[in-house]
Amino acid sequence: QVQLVESGGGLVQAGGSLRLSCADSKRTFSNNAVGWFRQAPGKERQFVAAISWRGANTYYADSVKGRFTISRDNARYTVYLQMDSLKPEDTAVYYCASHRRGTYNNTSSYNYWGRGTQVTVSS
Repeated sequence: QVQLVESGGGLVQAGGSLRLSCADSKRTFSNNAVGWFRQAPGKERQFVAAISWRGANTYYADSVKGRFTISRDNARYTVYLQMDSLKPEDTAVYYCASHRRGTYNNTSSYNYWGRGTQVTVSS
């Protein structure tokens, strides 16, 4: 069973950068696409980015395109989300998830989720 652990969140000023990590402690998700989602208080969980299992294909929400970069290191069983030019509206809990089937931007396409890491961007 996949067990995902996010890290790297924190408090940053607008315009700053953070790099989130998603580690698979059971070392099983190398053959799965992985997605990042975020959820702000009172809002639904929304798609941020996804990467195919070999890393050849990446997908981004329009709101983060050009600012965020998803990557993976399968030898380390880790997926990263580099977040640059952060804005206050990026404030949310960020989750990574292992893709099962279906479209990458749909939460129901993922079957294993981490517990999330808080990202707060101050203005």
